[in-house]
Amino acid sequence: MLKILSTQQIRELDAYTLQHTPIASIDLMERACLAFVQWFVQRFDPSKKVGIICGTGNNGGDGLGIARILNDWGYWVSVWIVRGPGKESADFKINLDRLDKRIKVSDFVFSASAEVFTGRDILIDAVFGSGLSRPAEGIYAQAIQAINSSKAVRVAVDIPSGLSADGHSTGAIVNADCTVSFQLPKLAFVFPENHLHVGEWHVVDIGLLKSYIKEAKTSYYYVTRKGVKKILKQRSTFAHKGDYGKALLIAGSYGKIGACILASRASLRAGVGLLTVHVPKVGYAILQSSVPEAMVSVDINAEIFSAILSLDSFDVIGIGPGLGLAKETIQGFKKVLESGKPLVIDADALNMMGSQRELLHTIPEGSILTPHPREFERLVGTWKDDFERLEKQIKLAKETKAVIILKGAHTSIATPKGEVYFNSTGNPGMATGGSGDVLTGILTGLLAQKYSAEETAILGVYLHGLTGDLAAIEKGTNSLIASDLVDFLPHAYKDLSRD
Repeated sequence: MLKILSTQQIRELDAYTLQHTPIASIDLMERACLAFVQWFVQRFDPSKKVGIICGTGNNGGDGLGIARILNDWGYWVSVWIVRGPGKESADFKINLDRLDKRIKVSDFVFSASAEVFTGRDILIDAVFGSGLSRPAEGIYAQAIQAINSSKAVRVAVDIPSGLSADGHSTGAIVNADCTVSFQLPKLAFVFPENHLHVGEWHVVDIGLLKSYIKEAKTSYYYVTRKGVKKILKQRSTFAHKGDYGKALLIAGSYGKIGACILASRASLRAGVGLLTVHVPKVGYAILQSSVPEAMVSVDINAEIFSAILSLDSFDVIGIGPGLGLAKETIQGFKKVLESGKPLVIDADALNMMGSQRELLHTIPEGSILTPHPREFERLVGTWKDDFERLEKQIKLAKETKAVIILKGAHTSIATPKGEVYFNSTGNPGMATGGSGDVLTGILTGLLAQKYSAEETAILGVYLHGLTGDLAAIEKGTNSLIASDLVDFLPHAYKDLSRD
């Protein structure tokens, strides 16, 4: 997993690298500039005219170094320097002196507008780095406004100027199309409220010491393929179906049996050993014909879930997709909570908890909740920004001793220990009805296979997103439907199993 460190920790990482390796600060800056340029030239050809807007700190020094290297590599480059009350850093001065005299350098004046950047195809934002501790104002805010008003493609160096890495941001902030972060991502990158500013973000390695990163303490992680591969278990030659768990899915009601089918098929594709699906009578024939690999338990009620006689034989229970909110269903859900079995709780089961929050105190330890933002709001109340929402997610995980999966882009997974993992797979095509039912099935299937709740959540969410990514290659994002995710789950497993 890729650690997400605070701004203070990043400063300490820079200092640690300088202290423990034979490299000067300006040479480390040069390494960062080169890493940025190597990323840049793979995406933009030298026919593009580039404007670089620099502050006078080290982020500005990065911008000047990038300008010099791009010029050496055949790009047409011009530079603007935003001079506010801040002093020039030593490395900024060095890189300013190193600039080729053929590169045009101008001071950005307070009265300037976006017209000053006319003719530039790409603007590189190097005004502020991650050390900014207050909203941008004065000439800095004016420069940011001019950058945002330009029709050029905007690329931010390390972090968009004006954006706080560790907390909610206010004031003028660059709206980047792409952000190239040095060594590690910033926490702010994974929140919806900052997408307008960050755009598509990428991480480039600038050679900061891995030994510091390994020992650094953090509660935040970005899920990587390498990290997920370490979780994935290999099947034994002499294994049998009993080794992979007995799962029960309680899902579906009249008109919503499709949710049950999606979750059931996903659970089976996730590798569960034995699956039983409990449905109202109206779903019996449908399940028997559409999911023949599953056993079917029939409710006494014809159209809704109301009760199941015994839960003793099951290792794990998934509940929620398509259940509805009938009084009998709520009573049946309460009985399931009393079973003490680890649960995967989704959809209408979450909505029942939202209307009767006292049920949160009855969740069996080791369970997993999978709300989308609206369902999460019903559980914990409103929040003023995404950082406060994250705090509420962590608090709920600790209080319930359950893993809380908050679905969306960069789905966040909060554990009872207070750790949060942000997912790296998935695409907008997955914003379609039934996608969450598929995730419920995958998680139920994995939890039954004796993965821990934390491992189940990380692996399951990653696989779910990976199926969407693989399906989108063939189907496109506009045409993606939930059953495509089930169909591509075997491909996701194969892809993850490759070296």
